[in-house]
Amino acid sequence: MSSQSSGLEATDEGDELCPVVESIERIGSRWRLAVLHELQGGEQRFNELKRSTGANARTLSRVLDDLGEMGFVDRRIEEDAPIATYYSLTEKGASLEPVFEEIACWGGRWLADEPRRDE
Repeated sequence: MSSQSSGLEATDEGDELCPVVESIERIGSRWRLAVLHELQGGEQRFNELKRSTGANARTLSRVLDDLGEMGFVDRRIEEDAPIATYYSLTEKGASLEPVFEEIACWGGRWLADEPRRDE
């Protein structure tokens, strides 16, 4: 066993997590990732996101609120009849695009022949 640290453990100073673990804890839920990925293509209305992610309305509403509070997503409301709510990525959210690209490349290489866990 190697005596080197993987860098993923909590540090002794205040048990803070490394940036990788902290990042995954912030954006790593299934629904947060789905919403962030869908919004990479541009602004979408609530029902468009609901259809494209497969999330139910309650879950999607909670996830969008969470992502908004964390600064990843902006909400814009048009008051015209009918009232429409649009969601888009902030600069912080858009900065995840290369991360999604790298995950897609990794998945294409390493997961192509593995059975899906939900099958």
